[in-house]
Amino acid sequence: MGLTEEITAMRGGSGHSGRLLGEFRRAVLLVPLSDGPEGGLMSGWQGGVRWIHAFTDEAALARFAQVRGLPAHQELEYLAILGARLVDEVIPTVDGPTGVAVDVADEDGSMLFPPVVGIVPDAQAVDAREVTV
Repeated sequence: MGLTEEITAMRGGSGHSGRLLGEFRRAVLLVPLSDGPEGGLMSGWQGGVRWIHAFTDEAALARFAQVRGLPAHQELEYLAILGARLVDEVIPTVDGPTGVAVDVADEDGSMLFPPVVGIVPDAQAVDAREVTV
């Protein structure tokens, strides 16, 4: 199964979190680039967490652009990146809690990967606890 199928299974109650995370890490995700003053990857804030927008294919990215009200002829530049690289290498460079929102314009096909242990590196996880010996 691919990432979209695992998301569908998880949302339908028959998914497995380990398989979902594995597919997420192996998937090539399309992350739109921000054209704002700071540049970087397009993201939004919700509940004190920065959510990097990522998409499973160009059709999902186009639906997002349409929902955002971008003209149909305007192309969004994007970075194609493995999910593993996004969480292991990019998220540690971002200030504050950061997760990944996949296919956010697809009401029944979206999935959030929050900044918690097992998804992002422990140093960036909001639920990580320091262990003293």
